[in-house]
Amino acid sequence: MQTFERYLLAANRWALILLLAAMSVIIFTNVVMRYVTHDSLEWAEEVARHMMIWLTFLGAGPVLRYGGHIAVENLQDALPRAGGIALRVVVAGLLFSFFGFMVWYGWLYMQRTLFQLTPVTQIPFAYIYSAMAIGGLLLIVHFLLMVRGYVLHREFAADDHFDANASASL
Repeated sequence: MQTFERYLLAANRWALILLLAAMSVIIFTNVVMRYVTHDSLEWAEEVARHMMIWLTFLGAGPVLRYGGHIAVENLQDALPRAGGIALRVVVAGLLFSFFGFMVWYGWLYMQRTLFQLTPVTQIPFAYIYSAMAIGGLLLIVHFLLMVRGYVLHREFAADDHFDANASASL
């Protein structure tokens, strides 16, 4: 399971790195062209917007894994250990429900927009909306891999790049 988890996280990170790099190159090239040639790439803004959507949904899972999303922890801190665990079980159930909602409605949006085309690139909007369904599935997988530690000990993953517990104490 640890091998799967390591490969999942590595693939997720590389997808984010490549998307952000491609988006940066497209936007930079478009800005340079606009000022140098007084012409721009017609598709640059649309493609960059779609890449940002994909970055958001693909990045939500690793951010969840590392405890990077905003959380209000005052109530669970005030409760005894058993109460805190019970509260985190409720929160975990609500999160799984929300992630399932994302997958379901992402799938519905994909079906409804399969034949609607983007204005410039003329690709189906379903390809953009699929980010919601895929991101929701990745959130479920990432949360399944860490939910036990979260519920029992309020633990999040930490590595050299990000440690939510260290940044919270700053």
